[in-house]
Amino acid sequence: MELRQLKTFQTVAKLLNFNRAAEILNYSQSAVSAQIKLLEEELRVPLFDRLGKSVRLTEAGHLLVQYSQKMLDIEKETLAKVSGGEEPQGSISIRIPQSIATYLLPSVLSEFHSRFPKVGLDISSCAYHSLSQELKTGLIDAAFLLADSIPFAELKAEVLSIVPIVIVASPNHPLAKQAAIHLGDLTGQAIFLPKHDCSYKMIFEQILTEEKVDSATIIELNSIEAIKQCVIKGIGMTMIPRMSVVHEISQNKLTILRWSEENLETAILMIWHKDKWLSPTLQAFMDTVREVFKSPDS
Repeated sequence: MELRQLKTFQTVAKLLNFNRAAEILNYSQSAVSAQIKLLEEELRVPLFDRLGKSVRLTEAGHLLVQYSQKMLDIEKETLAKVSGGEEPQGSISIRIPQSIATYLLPSVLSEFHSRFPKVGLDISSCAYHSLSQELKTGLIDAAFLLADSIPFAELKAEVLSIVPIVIVASPNHPLAKQAAIHLGDLTGQAIFLPKHDCSYKMIFEQILTEEKVDSATIIELNSIEAIKQCVIKGIGMTMIPRMSVVHEISQNKLTILRWSEENLETAILMIWHKDKWLSPTLQAFMDTVREVFKSPDS
């Protein structure tokens, strides 16, 4: 497997067109096809589905897009380092919960991009159950979780901050008038939960199960904004990081239900594999994250 072949593959994967890729790479179309064929023979899997004039990535092709980008990034970083260039470049793959991505990540990216404009970032939603494997294989470089700890010995976790979790509803919700609510008060309620906002959601679901709270409906949505709009409409309630609803609370669109149990809170963890080589690019990103979270404004 040659870097030249991977560069050709990346170009075809982005354009999904062999002829256009050949024009950009200044190769003949047959040379592009030959390089892709060699890759497929070496990997023993098809990388593209060719249906008439249409070209689509296979599942193996999608995986190679991510891994080949890592290899090409290492090449860039190596050339820059050996030739004396110190500025980080390449790209970083990150997994992050939606609430952190929406309300805290912009501050990190603003600071990081101003310092290292040549670094690209591939940022996707939290995927708790596949996290260990993705970090082990190098598919992702680092991850963030809303969790108190992680049950994976092969991963390192650093606490960046502690954030409060609140249960909120519309000010017109019947439970909003109570001095305090108990687990039993959640019986028969519609409860919205973020599908990919990590472990605090799982903990809450576990509590409901252990206490045999028969909620009318658990409704999971991919979008925190969609959850907030549903709750504002009075459809139900949600448990969510306080930072996600500060604006709506200040405008009296949502209200915090006074929880009778112990205070709800969770940590924001930065996670990486213990055997991961922290490239200058990744190290610069992690250091920027630490600086931003230490800032009084974060």
